[in-house]
Amino acid sequence: MKKLFLLYLLALVFSCEDVIDIPLNEAEPRLVIEASINWVKGTDGRDQEIKLSLSTPFFEDGITPAVGATVRIDDSSGNTYDFIEISGTGLYRNNSFAPVLNETYNLTILYEEEVYIAQETMVSVVPIDFVEQEAGGGFGGDEIEVKAYYTDPAGVENYYFFEFLPDFTSIPDLEVYEDRFTDGNQIFGFYSSEDIKAGDELNIRIHGVSNRFYDFMFILLQQGEGEGGPFETQPATVRGNCINQTNPDNFPYGYFRLSEVDEVTYIVQ
Repeated sequence: MKKLFLLYLLALVFSCEDVIDIPLNEAEPRLVIEASINWVKGTDGRDQEIKLSLSTPFFEDGITPAVGATVRIDDSSGNTYDFIEISGTGLYRNNSFAPVLNETYNLTILYEEEVYIAQETMVSVVPIDFVEQEAGGGFGGDEIEVKAYYTDPAGVENYYFFEFLPDFTSIPDLEVYEDRFTDGNQIFGFYSSEDIKAGDELNIRIHGVSNRFYDFMFILLQQGEGEGGPFETQPATVRGNCINQTNPDNFPYGYFRLSEVDEVTYIVQ
């Protein structure tokens, strides 16, 4: 009898296939501000773009653009740069921006009757000296490693943001560095991948950034070390430098950054 009862119980357990819907609390969408002003060396830096979108629920894909905003940047000399939306896209562009190193800029966004503000300084950057490639990288010793060398200025506190953009994927590899232990030395930004191969094109960008942006991106990258990287849903909110002046509790996501940029394109050997 005990044996028959056990078989009956197992059959009962494995026959239960009802789907249980667990209700999840969904927060109101927040404004997401992607305001990265990049002045690439050798260009006039006139063409700039700011992207505004709305945060989405955990299980939803896609990006909802934040349309109809008023966006401008002012500098300390009284110049104003209006960013005009490409209709219905959440992309706001200006083609007359005048970047000045060490200049302080103020971002102002009016969206849904609320005012968002941020302030940041345009940070300079040293050039990439050269790029070096090595084999035998990665945990398995079977990955190609690419190192972009640069020389840190001595006696100056510097922070760096690297983007490595291979042509076989749309997702960049991001790194941040500080010079606390490397002041005045030639050092490198590092990229390694099991997918990269000879003939691939790798665009490498080094940005000068502020201490605050370094801290912001360092925490973001630490949280995103899982499979999805910094683009996956984060376990905790990482606050940037943008403030909702009208309603502080309805704070935005994202960051306002201004960087001088040096970039090189490397063909993998």
